[in-house]
Amino acid sequence: MALTIDRDNRRFLRFPAVQPCEAISPATLLKSLIIISHSICSFKSKFFATQRRNARELIRQIEILTIFLEEIRDHFPGTWNPVILCLSELHHTFQKIQFLMEDCAREGARLWILMKSHTVIGQFQVSIRSIATALDVLPLNSIQVPYETKELIEMLCKQAWKAKFELEPGDEEALKRVILVMNQFENKFEPDLSVIKKILDHLGIKTWGDCHKEIKFLNEEIEAECVGCDEREVPLLISLLGLLSYCRGIIFEDSDFSGILGQTDGRNNHNNFETLSCLNPEDFLCPISLELMTDPVTVSTGQTYNRASIQKWLKSGNLLCPVSGEKLTSTEMVPNTTLRKLIQHFCTEYGVSLEKSRKKNRDISRTILPGSPTNEESIKFLSWFLASRLRSGTDYQKNKAAHEIRLLSKSNLFNRSCLIESGCVPHLLDLLHSTDPATQENAVSALLKLSKQANGQEVIMRHEGLNAILGVLKTGSKLESRQIAAATIFYLCSTHENRKIIGENQETIPALLELIKEGTPCGQKNSMVALFALQIRRKNRQRAIESGAVPVLLNLLSSCNRFELKTDTLAVLSTLADNITASIQILEAASLPLILRQLQTIETRAGKEYCISILHSLCLNCGEVVVSFLAKDAPLMSVLYSVISDGTSSHGSKIARSLTKILHRFSETRAGLKIAELRQEQFIGV
Repeated sequence: MALTIDRDNRRFLRFPAVQPCEAISPATLLKSLIIISHSICSFKSKFFATQRRNARELIRQIEILTIFLEEIRDHFPGTWNPVILCLSELHHTFQKIQFLMEDCAREGARLWILMKSHTVIGQFQVSIRSIATALDVLPLNSIQVPYETKELIEMLCKQAWKAKFELEPGDEEALKRVILVMNQFENKFEPDLSVIKKILDHLGIKTWGDCHKEIKFLNEEIEAECVGCDEREVPLLISLLGLLSYCRGIIFEDSDFSGILGQTDGRNNHNNFETLSCLNPEDFLCPISLELMTDPVTVSTGQTYNRASIQKWLKSGNLLCPVSGEKLTSTEMVPNTTLRKLIQHFCTEYGVSLEKSRKKNRDISRTILPGSPTNEESIKFLSWFLASRLRSGTDYQKNKAAHEIRLLSKSNLFNRSCLIESGCVPHLLDLLHSTDPATQENAVSALLKLSKQANGQEVIMRHEGLNAILGVLKTGSKLESRQIAAATIFYLCSTHENRKIIGENQETIPALLELIKEGTPCGQKNSMVALFALQIRRKNRQRAIESGAVPVLLNLLSSCNRFELKTDTLAVLSTLADNITASIQILEAASLPLILRQLQTIETRAGKEYCISILHSLCLNCGEVVVSFLAKDAPLMSVLYSVISDGTSSHGSKIARSLTKILHRFSETRAGLKIAELRQEQFIGV
């Protein structure tokens, strides 16, 4: 009988055993039992950091039972129900024991198993009692096996009832030390490293990689607990996470971590290194609610919030900007339509459900607080240590400190705040000038994570970090570093003031365009989204056009095979095409057929809307030559009608209606429309 349990999705220290069906044949049941028993016995060669004696004792008893099962395999009295009942109970128990052994021997879960020692011991006790209960109903006298084997089973049954599993002295001492260290952190005392090293030695956590596995496991458990709505153990998990993060950053400072570099972001490094195609909703969160902005508006200080959140803030009597702390000169809120389009495009392209994203945002917002006093103090101690390493450590220590910051700040708002507050940002900016490719990559990646925080952006800009980041974008030692620098530019463009400063820098847009021309799809996408963010400020559009953005984008559009990159390219072109100069460049490049072809072939609604927006701008800016060409394209009208009639009232539908009116008027009059008339069309209500 094959087990039907999804082992990959089983929760840790959960034992979802399957009871054999009543109609199972005795031979099948015995065969499955023997297979599972051999699997349990194979754990004899595995390393148990804790529960060694208990695991060894239980395995010894299973080995005896395995001999018994193999002897009765050929002499099974299949008509005797008590025997089948016994074997069914053993099968159910063996499954749980196998899960228990897997968890106790699992790499990465050693500290958590130590902390759950009493729960684990209870499970050992339940398992051995279940074996004793099953053997009690076994009619040994009716089974044809040697007398010695029967005696052995009878003795095993008696021992099973008397068996007592206990916490071993070494485990008990290690457990007390963990509690001591956590209490010291909680009371703001930095613990003695020798005490922590004794804990790690007992658990066999000897390298940076071992410690990293423990941290990864704890993160998975925290996520699982939150998803399962059972957060009772989360504070303890977070405390252990802080302790192990402290260990990884300080105790294992001389260990080799380079082999983990390409794996630490949890995604395929070759295909998608720090790519913005994997943006999570965190990148578009309202600073007040920490939820995805569905109606972003900009206030007088230049900060952007979700309309409902800032309205609630103002109604409560607050007249200061929540992010900058400046006094609001006006309560007027200007809709940020470009940002809304970017968010909608992101949600459409990557299947982000607003409901799911709100839940994810709540998970992210949970990390704005430390989660436990132990974690709070351990991360603070670690942050100051890493800052000192960046300031005065050896080249190797600086590289490792940058890598630790990169890991710590990946998806934790509290960690980012501590690292920024400890003064890591200026030293990371200095490392961008490093000639060591790995150091430069770690530094720019760490800055990318920290730039997601408003205060991180402020520190980077205050220390004139833009030039250093642009230096990596233009001439980074590795292509990956250049791609990450482009992504960092995107985050720095979060505020109006930053968009102004970044856009006015004469090197920014040409450097982004250069990466679009020669980069990988990931680099092209990062640069494209950064370019899109810069264009939220209208004056930056003219700079992009003057830098040659239009021919670069048209060339990419004609040669690219990735639909998501095509959509991003069309998004930027639709923004630029609003400018007369850009429209003329598109027309002179003979790209009208290219845009029409994209409109017919691209599958996403967002992509179609961008194409329609480009065509609409070309009609307004270039007049009859464009309108007459479009009027001859028979499939165009059917696409426009499909966009209009899909039941939405989006901006794209309005543009499609306007373009339809222009083409209808041209067809009806058979006369060229003057540009002035076309421009008037955009102000007519549709």
